[in-house]
Amino acid sequence: MTQSLTFFTKSSEDTQKAGREIAKFIRPGDVVCLTGDLGAGKTTLMKGLSKELAEIPPEEVTSPTFTYLHIYSGTRKIHHFDLYRLSSSEEFLSLGFHEFLSDSSICCIEWPDKIPKELYLQKVSIDIAYLSLETRKITFERHT
Repeated sequence: MTQSLTFFTKSSEDTQKAGREIAKFIRPGDVVCLTGDLGAGKTTLMKGLSKELAEIPPEEVTSPTFTYLHIYSGTRKIHHFDLYRLSSSEEFLSLGFHEFLSDSSICCIEWPDKIPKELYLQKVSIDIAYLSLETRKITFERHT
């Protein structure tokens, strides 16, 4: 069975609001796979998710593109990965990132295709698609 939600957004505020709504369906221990083109709004969506999930102020949520991982500790712990710059799935393992996938925190992973296939246990996914310069289609799915 799959649970799904779809949002159409026209601004970063709309995208953050969609993130706050989606957060209501995310549970401790979830690995959330965020997909979408470069610049589609994955980190903007994370601002809304983090606000609702852990009371993290949106201005504290930034892209971890150059550090690979940001850890946000609020009312819950969130691990926010951006794996765009990883060269291989083996690099994910060599950096020890797989250890973050097995605790009760929430892991949100941008560019989840960089995770080794044996760890790619995608149960929660969020895809952000460009429809126009301003408009995005955000699709949330929970696979059971």
